[in-house]
Amino acid sequence: MKRLFSFIIFVGLSICPAFSRGYEPVPDNVALPAKYTQSYIDSISPEYSKVSKEQIFHVALDMLKGTSGEFSRKAILGYNITQNPVKIEFKDLSEIDPAYSSFDAVGWKKKGKLYIFINPKHEYAPPGALAALLSHEALHQDEYNSLSEETYAWTMEAVVWTEILKKYPESNDMDSSLVTRENILKQLLEKGNYTNKYIKKTVFANNGYKNLPLTSPGFSDK
Repeated sequence: MKRLFSFIIFVGLSICPAFSRGYEPVPDNVALPAKYTQSYIDSISPEYSKVSKEQIFHVALDMLKGTSGEFSRKAILGYNITQNPVKIEFKDLSEIDPAYSSFDAVGWKKKGKLYIFINPKHEYAPPGALAALLSHEALHQDEYNSLSEETYAWTMEAVVWTEILKKYPESNDMDSSLVTRENILKQLLEKGNYTNKYIKKTVFANNGYKNLPLTSPGFSDK
C-alpha cells in the first residue's frame, strides 16, 4: 500500500527531489534524528543507490558510521565475498519459506548475489534499530551458517544498538517491536558484562537454530 501511495504522489508532484531521483523517502511517521533532514538524506542516497531505493535504509546505513557496524556497512556496499553490493528490501519472508514468517530478517544468497530481506512489520521501525539489525545480517555472506556465526552476529547487533543509543537516543521508540528485540539483546549483553555469555545461551536455545552445526567457515566456537 505504501508503494502504491508513493507512485501516485510521484505522478502528481514529479518535481519532488527524492522522487525525481527514483528514491522512496522515509515514511512521515518515522521519527528521525535532527541531522537527517531531507536535504541531507538526498545527499547521501547516491552512495547507497545500488543497495536499495528506500531512503530509510540509506539513513540506517549512514547511522552505522563510527560504530562497530562499520564493517557491516562496508560489506553491504560491496566489500564482501561477492564484491557486489548487498540488496536490501522489505519482503514477506514466508514467500521464501513458511518457517521464516515470524523472523525479523533473513540474509540470502542467490546466483552469487547477496540479499537482506527485512520483515515488512518493521517498515516503520526507527532507522537506528534497522541499522543494528543490518549489522547482524551483513555478516552472513555465504550458504553456510552455524551457532557460532549466529552468536557472533547477535552480539554484533547488541553492541551496535548500544552504540546507536549513545549517538541517537531518540531511536529508542518503545512502540517498535524491532526496538523491543534490540533492547532485549542489549540487556543480555549487559548481563554478561559485555561478553557474549548470555547471548550465546539464547542462540543455542533458539528452536529455529536447532539444526545448525556448531561452526561454519570463519566462525569458531570461542
